[in-house]
Amino acid sequence: MPSTTTDTTPHGAHLRLLWPEWQGAGADMVGHLAPEFPLDAARRAYTVGTTVLQAVLPQNGGPVATVPVPMGDPGGELRDGIESKTVLTQQLSDALKIIKEQDPARITTFGGTCTVSVARFTSLAARYEDDLAVVWIDSHPDVDTGATDYNGYHAMAVSMITGHRDPEMSRLLPATVPADRVALVGLHDWTEDAYQHVGEWGLTSFSPADLRTSTQPLLDWLASTGCSRLAIHLDVDAVDANEGALGLGKVPDGLTGAEVNRIARDLQGAADVVATTVAEFFPRDVLHVQQVLRGFPLIGG
Repeated sequence: MPSTTTDTTPHGAHLRLLWPEWQGAGADMVGHLAPEFPLDAARRAYTVGTTVLQAVLPQNGGPVATVPVPMGDPGGELRDGIESKTVLTQQLSDALKIIKEQDPARITTFGGTCTVSVARFTSLAARYEDDLAVVWIDSHPDVDTGATDYNGYHAMAVSMITGHRDPEMSRLLPATVPADRVALVGLHDWTEDAYQHVGEWGLTSFSPADLRTSTQPLLDWLASTGCSRLAIHLDVDAVDANEGALGLGKVPDGLTGAEVNRIARDLQGAADVVATTVAEFFPRDVLHVQQVLRGFPLIGG
């Protein structure tokens, strides 16, 4: 399928990339964390979340491209410890093609699961080489691999970006970001078999408590990398679920929404932000409306 664009991107432009990828979240996990919805609707909630983000957030004034995402069920294929690997590999290839064609200096991405950051962060790593750092705001480290217990690809995003990745998919990536230039922010929920990779690979992590009153520890880390350019990823489950359940998993005791906003603004004052992702938005209220209106007169579905 061809990509959808609203304009031709001039060199150095700010591209908005819409990537409503949903296959990266393991089907069993989605069913477990969102049992109030039919599984087919819950799995595709990430596509709804992408649409909502594009509708409610300000336009950037630049071109918009959409990564084609099939809505049909891939049939639960599991290869090399990755569920739906074939369709996810094709999406990664399509996204990289769009980015290469557009050649933007900055990219804002709305997803979709956390894996929507892989193509654009590695593309910008190729563009800016050793002058790019990554701040990954997430309750989880996303450092699973095909050898760990969870088969959902969205939990492998940081692994892919830092080069600890699936060999087949890694051949597509234009570059990686060394682990010592990646900071995990808001980390406080994980599975033990993957968490060990944080220390083994040399990633820096900050718990919510570390940044509760000040962003300075993170700014000090950013200064230590020597990088002037920054890519920021936000998994919305980093926001304390006691404040609002924005993600699939309702993770309590995370950063507040105000703290996430303050951290991002402080980072913007300290570096040239060349990429921002908003991912894993699971709009439960919107899904509830969908279910209420399913089969409704003159609406159907």
